[in-house]
Amino acid sequence: MTRAYIPKNGRLKRAGQIGKDGLTALWLLLPYGILFALFIAVPVAMSIGLSFTHFNVVQTPKAAGFFNYITMLTQDDMFFRRILPNTVQFALIIGPGGYILSFLLAWILAQIRPVPRTIFALALYTPSMAGGVFISFIWRTLFSGDQNGYINALLLQNNLIDKPIQFLQDPNYLLTIMIIVSLWSSMGIGFLAMLAGILNVNEEVYEAAYIDGLRNRFQEIIYITIPSLKPQMLFGAVMAIVGAFSNGTIGVALSGANPTPDYSGSLIINHIEDFAYQRYEMGSAAALSVALLGIVWLFSKVAYKLFGEKD
Repeated sequence: MTRAYIPKNGRLKRAGQIGKDGLTALWLLLPYGILFALFIAVPVAMSIGLSFTHFNVVQTPKAAGFFNYITMLTQDDMFFRRILPNTVQFALIIGPGGYILSFLLAWILAQIRPVPRTIFALALYTPSMAGGVFISFIWRTLFSGDQNGYINALLLQNNLIDKPIQFLQDPNYLLTIMIIVSLWSSMGIGFLAMLAGILNVNEEVYEAAYIDGLRNRFQEIIYITIPSLKPQMLFGAVMAIVGAFSNGTIGVALSGANPTPDYSGSLIINHIEDFAYQRYEMGSAAALSVALLGIVWLFSKVAYKLFGEKD
């Protein structure tokens, strides 16, 4: 078989075109690369570096080796007794719970007409954008520890309690209330991504599946909807994981203190802020940040295994 002859100048033109395309792609990626380096790569590298130092913000950082990590694992009693169990319990409920709830609500909304769907989607998404405002004015009033709190007022009126319960200051209630509020505000960008994905699944695929023997809506979700939404499901899973482990404002906003009463609602994020902004032990705070980054990375790898594209 004879090979097609490509003139030398044709090769040069092709090489020049490839080089030009590569340079164009480089210029297009440059702004993203700069922003990624400034706001992600450099801060992460600095945090890792500071985690091996003693640094109190005022004096120059001093090398400490693995001292901060050893201290975190062996001497920080509160970390293992309260902080880590709180974080794991909170994340295991909020992450999968919020994720499943987002998918179910997105699927339900996809079954109704566009106008009410838009209204309900906006209503569900709004708490994720203005959660702090709602926490301050609604949830704190709802669980207020006096007779003006709606729940206490209801319980007192029905003679179920003799005196108001300090819901937001009582270690027995705070974490549970945090979980309720977090689930309520978990319909974020992952929820919208799932809703958009469900709406864009080709209807002909469902029709063909029913012709081939699909029997009900449950099988429709398992065999058609979820496999068709793998990119959106992966995105939603990563967002749910990051949100579950990085959500440290709810306990502080509800209780009005950091640390929260008896550390009952304190998460790793709150512990980091405690070390960084109250004790000024930046090295220990950086070590905790690196540990949190590792935990989030591990859970994200699990999500990718479940919903990522298989080679």
